[in-house]
Amino acid sequence: MFTEKTFLITGGTGSFGNAVLNRFLNSDEFSEIRIFSRDEKKQDDLRKKINNPKVKFYIGDVREYRSIENVIRGVDYVFHAAALKQVPSCEFFPIQAVKTNVLGAENVLEAAIAHKVKRVVILSTDKAVYPINAMGLSKALMEKVMIARSRDLNGIGTVLCGTRYGNVMASRGSIIPLFVDQIKDGKDITITDPNMTRFMMTLEDAVDLVLYAFEHGKPGDMFVQKSPASTIKTLAKALQELYKADNKIRIIGTRHGEKLYETLVSKEEMVKAIDMGNYFRIPADNRDLNYDQYFSEGMEDIAKINDYHSHNTERLDVEETKKLLLKLDFIRKDLGME
Repeated sequence: MFTEKTFLITGGTGSFGNAVLNRFLNSDEFSEIRIFSRDEKKQDDLRKKINNPKVKFYIGDVREYRSIENVIRGVDYVFHAAALKQVPSCEFFPIQAVKTNVLGAENVLEAAIAHKVKRVVILSTDKAVYPINAMGLSKALMEKVMIARSRDLNGIGTVLCGTRYGNVMASRGSIIPLFVDQIKDGKDITITDPNMTRFMMTLEDAVDLVLYAFEHGKPGDMFVQKSPASTIKTLAKALQELYKADNKIRIIGTRHGEKLYETLVSKEEMVKAIDMGNYFRIPADNRDLNYDQYFSEGMEDIAKINDYHSHNTERLDVEETKKLLLKLDFIRKDLGME
């Protein structure tokens, strides 16, 4: 699919961008990869690390349409990963989340359409479903912008679709590196609520999901991977056992903007979701602005179906969680397994 193609990764110096590069650098499936981000230090570090002439680096910000337009000319495919992702930061600076996650995404989509990019996949999060924090709200709006713009295109030109995923293990700012650091420093392992659950997927899973969306996505589709989940307490115990540590586990309580569990597919979406095996495909709502459809016609099935969330998905025990954690390179390296 990517043979002799050029693709762009916005936010390309982040965890997802690095994972995509690791997947493609040793293959001949592409002509050029463009990394677009605003952090020159991360770009410089990544450039030195990979040292590959087929990877080009561009400084810019998705908030500025012209900087996106400059990098998107000649691009075939776009992975839109640039975002503000930290819940506390977005809570205190919500307008910044809107500027990057909503308006920035709109800039990427508009530039892609204007320059006849073949496909764009936006990366969203489980926090966009029934959102209670600014990060989730902004990502939910990003999804709506993609679906609305896709509807406007009416199946002509650029295909816009998206993915939505849960906790990506060991990604920037995630809980696993925090727990590992606390274990190494001999500190208490601080958990919010021992019964809190989160979906667990590796960065490789995230890349697989996005590539699946590129291959199978129709205009306005959202794709979700069927992921297992773990309680925060199980995750902490699994790390204790792997590191042979006896750090005390200290409960600090649920923080501002956090949920007991996360939802990947709402019940309203589950009514129309298509089971693709390892994934759910959520087709876009392409109804027009006919208010009779909203006020005169309902769907009885919604009351009979459940959301797909981290409390009712496959639940990992300690041993299963340890096996999943051992897929992470930095943990294998810590444990002398590489």
